[in-house]
Amino acid sequence: MQSSVAFTTVLTYPQIDPIAFSLGPLAVHWYGLAYVAGILIGWWLARGMIASPGLWPGGVSPLTAKQVDDFILWAAVGVVLGGRIGYILFYDLGPILEEPIRAIQVWNGGMSFHGGFIGATIAMIIFARRNGIPTWSLFDLVASVVPIGLFFGRIANFVNGELWGRVTDISWAMVFPTGGPLPRHPSQLYEAALEGLLLLAILQVVARLGGLKRPGLITGLFATLYPLARILVEFFREPDPQLGYLAGGWLTMGMVLSLPMLAAGLCTLALSWRGSVSR
Repeated sequence: MQSSVAFTTVLTYPQIDPIAFSLGPLAVHWYGLAYVAGILIGWWLARGMIASPGLWPGGVSPLTAKQVDDFILWAAVGVVLGGRIGYILFYDLGPILEEPIRAIQVWNGGMSFHGGFIGATIAMIIFARRNGIPTWSLFDLVASVVPIGLFFGRIANFVNGELWGRVTDISWAMVFPTGGPLPRHPSQLYEAALEGLLLLAILQVVARLGGLKRPGLITGLFATLYPLARILVEFFREPDPQLGYLAGGWLTMGMVLSLPMLAAGLCTLALSWRGSVSR
């Protein structure tokens, strides 16, 4: 049984104040700074890619620098609204039906990546159509920089001591302040490495090697590799307490929500490879 295992914690969880700094009565949280950093660095990288027309089909950039600037607000609104609504629908619907005020209490729950993904997708479609931008080119541009935000978001989860992993006896386990007395996987760091750094490196390398010239390829890669990374880490991450395991003592909501995305990613890759995705 798990209680009979001799646990040895080598790494100490760093006690970091969730509040980065305060300006009078205004408390600035690391989580908020993570969103800002992800958006700003993603914007900077996207601008650089737009400034390199040789990366795109026909040697012509699909967006102007101003359009990239304008899309930042659309992206932020889509991610925040979609992320919050997704969390409510996927993870917290029962409690919110009983106490509707919880819907706006963002500190009482959080955000859902899959909801944010849907929200951002809707924002991209509307923005592209309103501005005469090739939709798949906008998808590819955004997909190529999204892992930056995922990286900072998972680091913020770690700083907040939330979304920790399952109990383990590995040498790099940590005891999280809100996770009980037993050491756990620092699964937030696994996600930051896989969904953030590794995925960013793969997408940027493929983009620089000509991947953006085949519409849908970068989008398909992102929509395939992210859910694979998420499903893998879910085996080490503690499921949400209000849901627990959905079946078999191992299936989680994160896995279930990743499957449609994985299927869509594989279909997009196939269509892109066949040249069936138009700009």
